[in-house]
Amino acid sequence: MRIMIASDIHGSAYYCNELVNAYKRESPEKFLLLGDILYHGPRNDLPLDYDPKIVAKLLNDLNRESGILCVRGNCDSEVDQMMLEFPIMSEYCILYVNGRTIFATHGHVFNTSNIPPISSGDILLHGHTHVPAWENFGENCAYLNPGSVSIPKSNSPNSYMILNDGSFAWKELDGKIYHEYRA
Repeated sequence: MRIMIASDIHGSAYYCNELVNAYKRESPEKFLLLGDILYHGPRNDLPLDYDPKIVAKLLNDLNRESGILCVRGNCDSEVDQMMLEFPIMSEYCILYVNGRTIFATHGHVFNTSNIPPISSGDILLHGHTHVPAWENFGENCAYLNPGSVSIPKSNSPNSYMILNDGSFAWKELDGKIYHEYRA
């Protein structure tokens, strides 16, 4: 199964539009958002073309086409849910891909310092830090992070991930691969 994974749009109409273009180019079977969709948060500068209403429209249109899976970020609230036509308030979701369990969350609650109930061989997938990551921890577990669509940190690119049959590819918004990981 081919899944597109993105996090931390933070209300940027410009970068959300770039993400939607990448989605159309990638043609995934599923789209998973790891939270922080509409609001920029008090610690972040306003992202380019900050316009949560346009972001909501772009994502609602995409949801009507193919459906969006989403988890709640620390900047997401009930009022954001009122703007979006897909559920965003779950703390996590569980995916089963190629015999592995993927625990997908935003990262502000569950992370490598507060590990969720996962087992050896599982994958912890989260955003929140705005920094792409691919590292092993614990008993044969992996921590993966797609980085941020609109406010990347630590000199990382504006990015997303593609999961395709157990292989992860980190991509810039133009589709250029900058890292790959085989789970």
